[in-house]
Amino acid sequence: MINLFLSIESIINDSILSFPRRWLSQSMHVWLRPLIVVGILLFSAVLAYMGSPSHLQLILVLPLGIGAVLLFIRWPPLGLMALIGSIAIPISGPSNSNATLGLAALLIGLWIMDMMVRQQKIQLPSSLPVRPLIFLVIVAVLAFSIGQLPWYTFAQPAPLGAQLGGLSLYLFSAGLFLIGASQIHEVRWLEWLTWFFLALGSFYIAGRILPKLDQLTERLFTAGATGSIFWVWMIALSFSQAAFNRRLSLHWRAVLGGIMMATLYVALRQGWEWNSGWVPPLAAIGAILWAATPRLGILATFVGMIGGVVKSQKLIAAIMVGDNSYSLGTRVDAWKIVWEIAKVNPILGLGPANYHWYTPLFPIRGWAVKFNSHSQYVDLIAQTGILGLACFLWFFGAVGWLGWQLRQRVPDGFARAYAYGAIGGVAGTLTAAAFGDWVIPFFYNINLGGFRASMLSWLFLGGLVALEQMYCCPTEKNAITK
Repeated sequence: MINLFLSIESIINDSILSFPRRWLSQSMHVWLRPLIVVGILLFSAVLAYMGSPSHLQLILVLPLGIGAVLLFIRWPPLGLMALIGSIAIPISGPSNSNATLGLAALLIGLWIMDMMVRQQKIQLPSSLPVRPLIFLVIVAVLAFSIGQLPWYTFAQPAPLGAQLGGLSLYLFSAGLFLIGASQIHEVRWLEWLTWFFLALGSFYIAGRILPKLDQLTERLFTAGATGSIFWVWMIALSFSQAAFNRRLSLHWRAVLGGIMMATLYVALRQGWEWNSGWVPPLAAIGAILWAATPRLGILATFVGMIGGVVKSQKLIAAIMVGDNSYSLGTRVDAWKIVWEIAKVNPILGLGPANYHWYTPLFPIRGWAVKFNSHSQYVDLIAQTGILGLACFLWFFGAVGWLGWQLRQRVPDGFARAYAYGAIGGVAGTLTAAAFGDWVIPFFYNINLGGFRASMLSWLFLGGLVALEQMYCCPTEKNAITK
């Protein structure tokens, strides 16, 4: 498998990218200025032809967009901060496409262009989670290709647009992880990303508590912006920094503790029936305690078990009804049926989004309807097969192991607290995956809008690899290169 990865990388560097990057670097001074002039003329002609006031407003927005792109090229972490800020941009297009998705595509494109033109080589961090992530991407692309085959005679596969949308969620998720790992070179950027996210998330939490602010936050945080992963990282980052960042003043540690408590209050008090909102964050807290202070981890586990027994009736009721239209029994039936559907190609699955269109051939409790599995793990098998699920678990296992190693290898303060938070983030993310397709949204369930929250796990876990590169790897040898 390792030799296959190195061979693919060598082919990309030597064959596929060698000519375009050589042409770009040698000819940039010749074609860049004429291209800009032609582009401006074409853009002006199109606007003049359309003549719509709404389109003419683009003239005012265009300079701002160009300025933002130039800033992202000069300081890539600013693009990541803008990505976090885009969570609160309530713009939705077809299939809930959104500003976060578009900005992620832009940042990934700029990163690839930088490697092709400036660095003139494919450069990825030399870190344990990178290899399984590359394999996950390869498997997803192969599953998309094989998904074009007619697996079931009496049903059509998903439309090509839906399949491409589903595939893009795999590609963009992996891309954001690699960008976070590759383009964050100083701890201060990681700190700013963390504080900015907690500040933005606190604004939403305040809206859930204060009635007058609620009207504003509901208009901003829409279409999947506050999915399960949002709650995982609000709790994991605020708790780990409040409890273990000893370089912060007591005042700011108290503020972070207040954010954590307020978030837990909203999740448990207001969202008790929504299991995805409070179970994964509690798993994150438990993992952080086990990693940082095992004795407290044991105590927390014991208290949690006692509380689970005392509140067993409420817990069973929450699991059986909750926010979903399925009861636990119906979900189990759905998982069995989706597995039956995927048996036709269990190794690579049926391709992104396809199984949803095959479900009417397998009635659930007598109803021939389209349905989803409501489980990330079942979705992975149905879309990318056993190979996809194996790569997914391999990746998160590698990230968790990396966090476990780094917790004693990075300096005390923000970095160590961040490592603890990342361990909690891994546990919370894997727990959220059992409740729904929160990690890599399914096109016909959480859909593209869910990427606004799901991308947080990929970005912040990429930050964990960035910490590894800063403190544990030689500066000149921190990349997988030709």
